[in-house]
Amino acid sequence: MLMTPAYAADPSPAELRAQAQEVFKPLPSTVPSVKDNRITPEKIALGKALFFDTRVSASGVFSCNSCHNLATGGDDNLETSIGHGWQKGPRNSPTVFNSVFNAAQFWDGRAEDLKAQAKGPVQAGVEMANTPGQVIATLKSMPQYIEWFEAAFPGEADPVTFDNFAKAIEAFEATLITPAPFDAFLNGDDDAITVEAKQGMQLFIDKGCASCHGGINIGGEGYYPFGLVEKPGADVLPENDKGRFAVTNTADDSYVFRAAPLRNIALTAPYFHSGKVWDLKQAVAIMGTAQLGEALNDKDVDLIVAFLDTLTGKAPEVTYPILPAETSTTPKPVATIIPAN
Repeated sequence: MLMTPAYAADPSPAELRAQAQEVFKPLPSTVPSVKDNRITPEKIALGKALFFDTRVSASGVFSCNSCHNLATGGDDNLETSIGHGWQKGPRNSPTVFNSVFNAAQFWDGRAEDLKAQAKGPVQAGVEMANTPGQVIATLKSMPQYIEWFEAAFPGEADPVTFDNFAKAIEAFEATLITPAPFDAFLNGDDDAITVEAKQGMQLFIDKGCASCHGGINIGGEGYYPFGLVEKPGADVLPENDKGRFAVTNTADDSYVFRAAPLRNIALTAPYFHSGKVWDLKQAVAIMGTAQLGEALNDKDVDLIVAFLDTLTGKAPEVTYPILPAETSTTPKPVATIIPAN
């Protein structure tokens, strides 16, 4: 006779919170500080303009917001992103929301912080396909940008630099924090989440999900093999993407990826670095077999998803910036269409 799993009618909020506080952390109430980059209102305002400005791409088509759309969960909701010449990128775009709390950026952790990450897509041939020199020439061609850089980086002889470009974007992205019902529960509000969500949180902790997806961003802090117990098929785990191996060239890092941050996960389908899974319940089930070696039953999956739903936070209201106008010296866009292989 099959036994039906027993679930607590309502886990003790105090006991559950005590357990949760050992593995999770709530979001701070203020903008966090970042290393080697003092955050100021002027720097945030400049970073916001740069985040939305498509002219930092060679084609004049793509901005940071193209792949990290602040209106759709901080990502582009595509399997993999579309970039310069309508090329298809190799990996799913992670959300920019709360990304300041990740230990490193990108699925393989190749960027140590948001400053380094901001420089990558600009120069990637499959993304913005630009150069630092061309970006700076573009920005310096517009007097308003020069004024904004001078305000954001006072006292510098030549503030319009590629390093400062990245610092400004990092400052803006550090403000993109989404407090959620989950945080209210951690901070003491027993009624911030449902009974089902509390049961799901208990399962998430008890089954070991939190051992990889813990901390302030419910992930984003460590690197783990995808397929720790059972390797997914090539339809979910493409054989030609070995993850962190490309960064470290260490055999043990084959198919190792940064644990995905799970805040706002309900908004950021499709899932995994491959972007092959569009349903959150299916993604949870795959993680059960691949990482835990357990076929989660439908009830378990539903409860864990109820918990994950509590990670959907309130996005900050962002007013679309009015950007500086081009001048006669602004470099012209390169409208290249690269045919598919």
